[in-house]
Amino acid sequence: MKVFLAGIIQGSLAEPEIHRQDWRDAFKRVLGERLPQAEVYCHYTAHPASIKYELPAIRSTLAEGNRRAADCDLLVAYVPEASMGTAIEMYEAARAGAVVLTVSPLKVNWVIRAYSDRVFVTVRELDDFLASAEFASLVEAKRKM
Repeated sequence: MKVFLAGIIQGSLAEPEIHRQDWRDAFKRVLGERLPQAEVYCHYTAHPASIKYELPAIRSTLAEGNRRAADCDLLVAYVPEASMGTAIEMYEAARAGAVVLTVSPLKVNWVIRAYSDRVFVTVRELDDFLASAEFASLVEAKRKM
């Protein structure tokens, strides 16, 4: 199973800064425990200095992430606030038929609602879902589509 770990990096910050990325450790731990056979790709891990990129590296990095999101079986997103890059990745994954699981307080946001198969408030809720029969059923149902 190919898993794409998506989530906020720059968000709405107006300066060339990024949000803390320590959330990725908890998500990777949960994915490693619940889906040990999965190939987990994290675009930030592949491009930790991307905030310093210039065009055309910005465009090629965005395109690469979008291609990988469209090629995954499961996209797990962390969206504590609006994130344009994560929204595109969620859209690409959903359009390609992947399961999209999102951890976010933004349950009324249209992008979150439209492109997530499930929305959780905490990583603990995500963890519980990944351990459930409902997750396995959702993956199987998506594969049949």
